[in-house]
Amino acid sequence: MANYDLIIIGAGPAGLTAALYASRAGLKTLVVEKGAAGGQIATTAVMENWPGTESISGPALTEAMAKHAKKFGAELLEFTEVTGIEIEGPVKKVHTVNGTFEAKALIIATGNREKKLGVPGEAEFKGKGVSYCATCDAPFFREKDVVVIGGGNSALEEAHYLAKFAKSVTVIHRRSHFRADKAVEEKIRAEPKIKIVLDSTVEAIVGAKKAEGVRMLNTKTGKASELKCDGVFIYVGMIPNSELVAGKVALDKYGCVITDADRNASAPGVFAAGDVTHGKVKQAVTAAGDGAIAAVMAEKYMEGE
Repeated sequence: MANYDLIIIGAGPAGLTAALYASRAGLKTLVVEKGAAGGQIATTAVMENWPGTESISGPALTEAMAKHAKKFGAELLEFTEVTGIEIEGPVKKVHTVNGTFEAKALIIATGNREKKLGVPGEAEFKGKGVSYCATCDAPFFREKDVVVIGGGNSALEEAHYLAKFAKSVTVIHRRSHFRADKAVEEKIRAEPKIKIVLDSTVEAIVGAKKAEGVRMLNTKTGKASELKCDGVFIYVGMIPNSELVAGKVALDKYGCVITDADRNASAPGVFAAGDVTHGKVKQAVTAAGDGAIAAVMAEKYMEGE
């Protein structure tokens, strides 16, 4: 007999919302998270697009969501890595570093992770001037010159946050226009500390014992140049954390879990929600919506509907 009705792997917005909906429905629910609850939003300084809340920090939103789910009985097991899953048959098994748990249904809400730029100096200077988290590391660059690489919402929002600490922030993007929301772009263009370099790629991060600059190439003119800086923050996309289910459920060419509109994965009793799925819009609010749908449909699955 299964220990739980539902196990949710991942405690970001999708996983925590699923936990709320499932526990409110009376399902015995366990959420397993390899780190601290929150996922990507836990490292976000300010969120201005969460409905009904003009501005909130990622950690504050995470804390509120986790507290809400636990109020209705959901169990949250943090800092527990899942080492494998067995999804064949009516009982799903989740193997972790802290033991094996069983459930009637499973929701994969493992989110995604930062894509590496893949240039010389990136790995060498990680933690020595190269970062993927402005919220974590911005205070170390007070009154310093920093570079942000990327052109999406994350890159521009974190550039704006860095401007509170840094002497200057240079945003480098390979295209002639940003992919971010207009409101976010307007905000950084209005910040005097932020400079923008478009149509340019970073070919290398240079330095002796730490990052001291970036080597750039203009994609239109082919001209190479070097920009001195004290820190490099990289936001060039995300990779789905789907290795756990690879070969067990269908994935698309990018490694995202394929689901139907009800968030069913290709295996019975297995659902997926949030940034690990193949949806085109990947925001905290859409992940939460996915989590709600997955939990409701998991309940219906258990009821035989």
